[in-house]
Amino acid sequence: MNRNILRLSFDLPPDADAELPDRLRRLLEDFTPRVQMLEGGALLDLTGAMRWWQRDARGITELVQLRALAHFGVRSAAGVAGSPMLATMACTLTPLGRRTVIDDSPEAIAAFLRPRPVRELPGVGTKTAGTLAEYGLHTVGDVADVPQHTLQRLLGARAGRALHEHAHGHDTQVVDPTPAPATLSTEHRFARDELDPAAHRRTLLALADDLGARLRASDQIATGVTCTIRYTDGSATRRSRTLPEATQHTLLLARTAYAVYDSLALQRARVRSITLHADALRPAARAHDPCQGRLAQLARRATAARPSTHSLRKGVHRIHRRVAVPDQGWRPGDRFDHRRGDAHGTELRLGTQHQ
Repeated sequence: MNRNILRLSFDLPPDADAELPDRLRRLLEDFTPRVQMLEGGALLDLTGAMRWWQRDARGITELVQLRALAHFGVRSAAGVAGSPMLATMACTLTPLGRRTVIDDSPEAIAAFLRPRPVRELPGVGTKTAGTLAEYGLHTVGDVADVPQHTLQRLLGARAGRALHEHAHGHDTQVVDPTPAPATLSTEHRFARDELDPAAHRRTLLALADDLGARLRASDQIATGVTCTIRYTDGSATRRSRTLPEATQHTLLLARTAYAVYDSLALQRARVRSITLHADALRPAARAHDPCQGRLAQLARRATAARPSTHSLRKGVHRIHRRVAVPDQGWRPGDRFDHRRGDAHGTELRLGTQHQ
């Protein structure tokens, strides 16, 4: 059975209530239980809901947008397709208050995908798009006409295979209704397009300082950082990195943000805005103490290096066998007097016997 995936992008007001996303989620779950909330939007699997509502995907989408506007005053753009990838791409191109529906047929998918710039495909950043452009591959149609093994030689086995699948409209992603971990975000918009990397780094430091203060005020810690950089042409690069340890300290957040920025290797990029996210938040009471972890590690090493009682006993008996003891003999546990010899005054040497 063909899938029908709805991607919504909400126009949330800057001063929106913190509970508004939860209210929107409950509204969407009135249509289908398969709702995945995203930052500023949502994914819905309408495949099983159409029979219940006795409407097609377009009709349900119109009803969802109407209720979101009537109940909460939230406008939205919508894209409907047979996969989350296509629905997301369609939603990105759709103005607020409108909807774009792509039929789940090879002809409709090809007609939508082939003219699109290759950078609109998921996983294609500035560097990958530049590499493809060097070989004359500017649109999705250009990439779709190239054999998979050629793309793998250009981009690597995994990236080439994924790009080949996406260029043909294939997407195995499913709508995951599991609630996403809580996040915090802060954004800086430049007054003009900014090319100076030093200005970018100063902005990252200010954003990390803001995130750290908000985390400490709410008594939370973050386990990862995501940096989103938007450019003059409307495109964006988004990259995440896991923190060495969950933290709420500005210094660690800033260092990780710098590492993410450096990994992008931007060269004279005209940056319009920078957004920094603190990902997968959890209570600060669950923070890991690195000192305690180090002590536990040292204790485990000491225990592993400590000889067992059985090993000591075997060593004592081994020495006993190599030493010939006259008269009453020697037993494990007897104390030697190295100045006199053994306990009976007899001089002992390893491997020899004196009578």
